Amino acid sequence: MKVIFLTDVKKQAKKDEIKDVKDGYATYLINNHLAVAYSLGSVNVLNKQVKQRQDEEEARILECNKIRKTLENKNIKFKVKTGEMDKVFGSISTKQISEELSKMGYNIDKKKIEVLSDINTLGTHQVKINLHKKVSFNINVILTK
Repeated sequence: MKVIFLTDVKKQAKKDEIKDVKDGYATYLINNHLAVAYSLGSVNVLNKQVKQRQDEEEARILECNKIRKTLENKNIKFKVKTGEMDKVFGSISTKQISEELSKMGYNIDKKKIEVLSDINTLGTHQVKINLHKKVSFNINVILTK
């Protein structure tokens, strides 16, 4: 019996995949809302859902690209306390960078900010921001006294 999977089923199929399975297993999948029976109506619904998800994904990518264009190669400045020989006390975290971006009007989660090396010396440091799988860019973090 052919079924359309509604969710990922481990070692069987991915979501939206159409697969031929045994009748008893198909009944189990349908009863547990893991799949629906294959028919022309269900295929049309599947195609509409896939198209809608693709459109939403493209819209998300466009929005991320707009943010990238405005923020790419921008500078974020932090004034830090220093000790002897200009050693910085502590380091700048992704949380602090995220908060500074929020003040600028961009709500970017700290988990999307990737610090390539510790930001614990005076000067300019490159920080990578991954807004989406397909959209990432660098910004400069500048530490001053």
